[in-house]
Amino acid sequence: MRFTLFPDSEPGRAVAGSAEPSARTIAYPSGRPWIAGDWRDDEIVSARVGDRVLVLLGWPGITEAELRSELERVDDLSQLDRLAGALPGSSHLLAAFGGRVRAQGSISAVCQVFHTRVRGTTVLADRPQTLATLAGTGLDESLLARYLMVTAPPWPLEDECAWEGIERVPPDGYLTLTPDGDCRMTTWWTIPEPELPLREGVAKVRAALEAGVAARASLPGRTSSDLSGGMDSTSLAFLLAKHPGDLLTTRFEAVDSANDDVVWASRAAADLPDAEHLVIARADAPMNLEGALTPEPDAEGPSSWLRTHGLHHHHVRLLAEHGVARHLTGHGGDELFYVLPQHDHSLLRTAPLSYLPHLRSNLSLRRWTLGRAMRFLGDNTSYPRWLADCARTLTEPLPKTSHPSMGWGEPPRMPPWTTSRAVELNRALLLAAARRTPKPLSPLRAQHATLDMVRVCGDGVRRASWMSARHDVSWHAPFVDDRVVEAALSIRLRDRVAANRYKPVLAEAMRPVVPGHVLGRPTKGEFSADVYAGFAHHKRELLEQCENMELERFGLVDATAFRRALLAPHPASRDLMPLLGTLACEAWLRSVAALTTAAGGKR
Repeated sequence: MRFTLFPDSEPGRAVAGSAEPSARTIAYPSGRPWIAGDWRDDEIVSARVGDRVLVLLGWPGITEAELRSELERVDDLSQLDRLAGALPGSSHLLAAFGGRVRAQGSISAVCQVFHTRVRGTTVLADRPQTLATLAGTGLDESLLARYLMVTAPPWPLEDECAWEGIERVPPDGYLTLTPDGDCRMTTWWTIPEPELPLREGVAKVRAALEAGVAARASLPGRTSSDLSGGMDSTSLAFLLAKHPGDLLTTRFEAVDSANDDVVWASRAAADLPDAEHLVIARADAPMNLEGALTPEPDAEGPSSWLRTHGLHHHHVRLLAEHGVARHLTGHGGDELFYVLPQHDHSLLRTAPLSYLPHLRSNLSLRRWTLGRAMRFLGDNTSYPRWLADCARTLTEPLPKTSHPSMGWGEPPRMPPWTTSRAVELNRALLLAAARRTPKPLSPLRAQHATLDMVRVCGDGVRRASWMSARHDVSWHAPFVDDRVVEAALSIRLRDRVAANRYKPVLAEAMRPVVPGHVLGRPTKGEFSADVYAGFAHHKRELLEQCENMELERFGLVDATAFRRALLAPHPASRDLMPLLGTLACEAWLRSVAALTTAAGGKR
């Protein structure tokens, strides 16, 4: 699926006429082009009442009749907040009332909208490279270095688009576009307060997941699901099994024979005897980092899923061979339900008596010293100050896994092979962001960190769906559907932090659906062996391909130092993260170069 949206004006018509031909178009009531793009029949629901048109692109879980009924209730674009706040699934909401337009994506960033000025008017699209081609612009080099931060650039830097002159509509907002090409941003969604008791909250989570799965299962064609053995994918498989259809589940064999996913996946599969279970043998699948630096048509930005690109393409091809139209993945479950150190920090401030019983077990679980834990728990650094502190600590070594994150999230670091120019560019970005005194996504660090990770995951899911679309298979992650995210964030912190239970909220939510012996799994699969094996297998190829690095051409990386790092031993799997991040940046810049060469323009 892809689309471009134009204003209801003659300049808008002229820009639409200069764009690449599209498979599908939707017109304004005036007859001028409104939306042009390429989407499947199961990816759109639309309704028209008089001069009002409403289009949902994605998987909204609503029928045309229901959408028409909603459209008949409203006469102003702002009144669509009710619909946007009730839709299951994930979709873009695009509305035209007369010539005025409302356009928005999802709060999880699975669906995203970008905008820019082209020939004096505003044009929108679901991906920035489409707009860059129309506007004849390239990359904003001042923003490239932020992608080298480990683990990820903190909010609000992640919201800034690296394509020159192109802006992202915030996930919690919508853009209003007038016929003369002017636009205005409105915030329509706010993060919920964590107030629901466990019983009410898990019922809300379960209902949202059931609705999200139903939104996909009700569509024509076969729907499949991961069944890795983890709680997230297992939950989706059992929810999907409640719907009629020829269920297919898939699982990759891990490199590490000690990974016990196979045990738990087999137990879950035995409770789904009517499904077809496809186990993809290790010997039949690509290794991690297969084709890592091969240019991709998707050039929005670096992919956080780079190491599994080859696996993803192989997986989707197999799904297509088995007649699958859409696939459900458990991504987002960790981001929503894993208990972070920030939960301790927030619970201590909202319900201190509820937290104290957890302190002893958390000290043991996270290998904290009491003194270090007290410093972390007592920290009241503001978000702008934390950003400024991140600028100061950019070149410090990555913290050890057992250390609590001392702040609002994981403090970003720069790999040792990056140049002083890259470090200074990022330091300037962080300090400039701090000076703007941004408010965090929530005053509570637990809520802020969870939503921030959900949006990073949503970006990855969106990009994976573009890759799978080349094989005519759509890719879905119900855990990052907006209603699921809202439900999970609504639950009281005291009910989310049980240190001696794994993902307690999800386990309780799925208890009526998933067999208890599956929900009781006390372990989690670990896949660093797959990454090590991938590096070992592709090391020579990566070294050869990194002889001429785009990142070095931009003055951001010392290629010789990076190649030395590829050859060095890495006893801790955490040390591989900076390597993967740099390779993702390099792969993206090569994709941009290929796209630019094909278009005959600049970058």
